[in-house]
Amino acid sequence: MNVDALYDQHMTCLVCKQPYSTKKIRSRFVRAIRHDTDFCSYYQPDDLNPLFYYVSICPHCGFAVTEEFSSYFPPSTLDAIQKNICQAWKGGIQYSGKRTFQEAVNTYKFGIYSATLKQEKHIVLAGLYMRLAWLYRTYNIHDQEERFMRLALQEYTTSYSKDDFVGTHMTEVRLLYLIGELHRRLNNTKEAILYFSKVTAKKNETIEKGIVRMAQERWQEIRDNQQTPQS
Repeated sequence: MNVDALYDQHMTCLVCKQPYSTKKIRSRFVRAIRHDTDFCSYYQPDDLNPLFYYVSICPHCGFAVTEEFSSYFPPSTLDAIQKNICQAWKGGIQYSGKRTFQEAVNTYKFGIYSATLKQEKHIVLAGLYMRLAWLYRTYNIHDQEERFMRLALQEYTTSYSKDDFVGTHMTEVRLLYLIGELHRRLNNTKEAILYFSKVTAKKNETIEKGIVRMAQERWQEIRDNQQTPQS
């Protein structure tokens, strides 16, 4: 019996309360073949990439969510969503089936807009920007990758300063590492060293020894690259 790699996950829209389904990839078909130092993963085959299905879009009203969205709507945000998303939603393009790269990109942009209007936590927006950057990287679209890495860095930094990552799956050590690694990838060497040093300073407090080791490795790479070549 052949089993499809994709299955239907049943959802209820947080805004219009209508039921709908969205595709997810069965875990047995998710095959990561390598990973980058900022946790970007590459999959085989390309189109069975979980990033394609991270965002779900309600076909009835257009509101987009991820599993990280809260069910709480701050005052006036529901009205803003109704006005700016639901009333403009034509429902012409459906995102409940198998997605192409461009369709996946579109879902992230809907997700970012929905999260912004809903006033979601900075850590949630950061996750959307980061995954979109990874998606562009997978397809070697470097200008857009850098654009969304910068936006992710801004949101991760704000999340750290406001402590709004507390109570989520993101730990302080992992967040500090990600901020440092994004600075490194964006050639902000001084800032990268600052955040990697914050990670290593917590080496006796955290159980995430692997993250501490990664921070030390990135810091050493920066040192190696800064050394003046011998003549």
